[in-house]
Amino acid sequence: MLNESLSKALNDQLNFELYSAHVYLAIAAYCSGESLDGFANFFMVQAEEEKFHAMKIYKYLNDRGKRVTMVGMDTPNNEYTSILDAYEHAFEHEQEVTRRIYHLSDLAMNDREHATIQFLKWFIDEQVEEESMFDSIINKLKRIDKDSNAFFMMDTEFSQRTFTPPAL
Repeated sequence: MLNESLSKALNDQLNFELYSAHVYLAIAAYCSGESLDGFANFFMVQAEEEKFHAMKIYKYLNDRGKRVTMVGMDTPNNEYTSILDAYEHAFEHEQEVTRRIYHLSDLAMNDREHATIQFLKWFIDEQVEEESMFDSIINKLKRIDKDSNAFFMMDTEFSQRTFTPPAL
């Protein structure tokens, strides 16, 4: 049985995933304002992924007979000094998501809540991918520095990014 403290922690994470979508939409807006539509698309797709994550938790809580409670969210950062700054901010945000998922996992293990442990494994694997992706992009952005051709190629590449959600 999913206890109230674990249920609340999962609900908090659901709301944090929605906040994450908000963060990525703010970064997308920054990119659009800089006429970097491919980078903007990258972050819009990232926002869709975060909403999917929230709905995955939503469904899990409902399946476990727990009520979801929505809360307001903080205003995300809307200003960046560069695309590199935006990606570094996103990477730090993903590291916070990882810390939160690990905390949830610790709670589930302490409660011997095996179904939730199994459920959270997907999120742990997802966070490894997310952190790796952002780290790789940051390293590329640092390498290309002022090479406008490479920067343009990245922007063009990111304009092709899509998200097809797997079945909940």
